Amino acid sequence: MYRYAALLRGIAPSVPNMTNDKLRGVFDGLGFEHVRSVLASGNIVFHSTANDVPKLERRIQRTLHSELGIAGGTIIREHDELRALLNSDPFPGLTHGRGTYLTATFLRDGATTSGMLPKSPDPLTRIVGYDKAARVFLAVIDNGQPGQSPDFMAWLDKTYGKDITTRTWLTVQRIVKKLES
Repeated sequence: MYRYAALLRGIAPSVPNMTNDKLRGVFDGLGFEHVRSVLASGNIVFHSTANDVPKLERRIQRTLHSELGIAGGTIIREHDELRALLNSDPFPGLTHGRGTYLTATFLRDGATTSGMLPKSPDPLTRIVGYDKAARVFLAVIDNGQPGQSPDFMAWLDKTYGKDITTRTWLTVQRIVKKLES
């Protein structure tokens, strides 16, 4: 049995068809086990005997679209990939906070990337690195400058489209904790 996290793109919990109970219902209906949500932002953990991640992503996305009208993307990571990412401590000595966001941008399997980002895609963003095993860009975003807004997320969307989804480092930690409970 594999333990997975589904990172759903474009979830707005205030939209009736995007609530955690409806999302969990889709995963339960697909026959997955131990289905649980993490926060209210499109993070579902589940167990499955299936081991073809791209096939799982397509199956889940088709069902989310047909049953709930959700057209966003589905990106799946296996527990061991996420645990190894946490263990690598890519943000040593840094703390996620209101002014400084530690972020992890996950790429769908098959998304085109060299694994490299420009040194400074945005003056309010510091690239920490790219974890090839977890297929994730890691960055620190300065949200503490009054009247200034980072353009890093817009750059990522323009470059990778719907083949990505971003989570705060705290959310990644919560997802792994839920997978391990």
